[in-house]
Amino acid sequence: MDPSTLKILQNLTYLVASALFIFGLKGLSHPRKAVRGNMLGSIGMLLAILATLVGEHILSWGWVLAGLVVGSGFGVFLAVTVPMTGMPQMVGVLNGFGGGASFLVAGAELAMVIARSAPATGEAAAHVAEGSHASSLQFLIATALSGLIGSVTLFGSFVAAGKLQELHITIGGKKYWLSNSILLPGRNGINALVFLACLALCVAVVGNPGTMVWYVLLVIVAAVLGVLITIPIGGADMPVVIALLNSYSGLAAAATGFVINNNVLIIAGSLVGASGLILTAIMCKAMNRSLANVMFATMGPQAGAPSADDVYAGKIKSVSADEIAMMLDGAQRVVIVPGYGLAVSQAQHAVRDFANLLESRGTTVEYAIHPVAGRMPGHMNVLLAEADVPYEKLLEMDAINPTLETVDVGIVVGANDVVNPVARTDPNSPIAGMPIIDIDKCRSVIVIKRSLSPGFAGIPNPLFANPNTSMFFNDGKKAFMEIISALKENA
Repeated sequence: MDPSTLKILQNLTYLVASALFIFGLKGLSHPRKAVRGNMLGSIGMLLAILATLVGEHILSWGWVLAGLVVGSGFGVFLAVTVPMTGMPQMVGVLNGFGGGASFLVAGAELAMVIARSAPATGEAAAHVAEGSHASSLQFLIATALSGLIGSVTLFGSFVAAGKLQELHITIGGKKYWLSNSILLPGRNGINALVFLACLALCVAVVGNPGTMVWYVLLVIVAAVLGVLITIPIGGADMPVVIALLNSYSGLAAAATGFVINNNVLIIAGSLVGASGLILTAIMCKAMNRSLANVMFATMGPQAGAPSADDVYAGKIKSVSADEIAMMLDGAQRVVIVPGYGLAVSQAQHAVRDFANLLESRGTTVEYAIHPVAGRMPGHMNVLLAEADVPYEKLLEMDAINPTLETVDVGIVVGANDVVNPVARTDPNSPIAGMPIIDIDKCRSVIVIKRSLSPGFAGIPNPLFANPNTSMFFNDGKKAFMEIISALKENA
């Protein structure tokens, strides 16, 4: 087959792959179609890989096969060994790998251009002579952007994954948690200076195409920027940060597509970048915060705010599993609000069994899902889907809030800030204005929690002290198993 025909077939295959990516993303917009969407995207990626392998000049099939074996083996290892509680961390790391691959490919392409150009002219700027000046300028700008965004993504994602893993170091007997906001003095000014340094190095890469020095420096300084912009962000904002880093990995891939003139990489990277930005905007809206506020402000208790003693003293009502069973006796409608504590205790299967038992007695059971519950976008949906909880029972916050006053019993398991009523009542609260699930409006509320410790926002939750709230201090999974036993004994 002549090269021109092969190129046409390759581009047509890329077009089909791109269409499958788009249909795949559309499928991922709804849980019921997510599996089919994921499959369509995977088929598109397979077609893109095959078209690239057939249409490009592969230097060594041995290296390609070795990469496939190592990459596939590592992927299978992660899929088998990483627990569901570790999924947010794994997503963060995979985002980082996307950014790392992008700046490595762009750097390798720049090195190849330099090596090819040097013998003919003595300097890599001769790459300009190989094509038009415009195409070379495009190549250099895309290379610089790939190095900048890719490095920020890789190292920012590693810090985010460390925060989600709750890594810490001990100095002088005191633990310092990476998940906490690390606030350097003058951090915004430092970040601005490092960003300007990155832009200056981008200009140096474009203006000095005959050396790798500027590109390497750009990657190093961008790595520092990735770390600096991520360490101040607290755990409560991690879902937004994960979505943003996912967008960065797509943008880095798109830039790398321009570097190597690969159409499908440009399209796929643009789709990932755009969808990540849209998801980031949705998450920010769900928290009633701007992206700038997430990136440059901190969430935490304010001076003069009520302490836990002020909110809880003498007002907490603790109950047992038997008492909860009696509260549920005769309940017509029960709503469960899952949070990160459900993921930690791996209680999703016990929650499903609990719901099935209530439904066998004629009780309607639904789940209220807050957009930022958990530690990554869609975290609760993934957990409950793993337990085969029907999708139609998962109701978004806007859909279920107007009906909560008619709910007999609301059960909060492992959630905190997303059900904190001070978001509605205290304009000085750090979560003021954040839309919450109005579970406090149910006739009775049961909160399953290990202790009264605050959520990521670090503030007390008056819901726990409400007259219609009962606290069941227990591990999530163990709590539901005890309640199930009590329900069966009292039947």
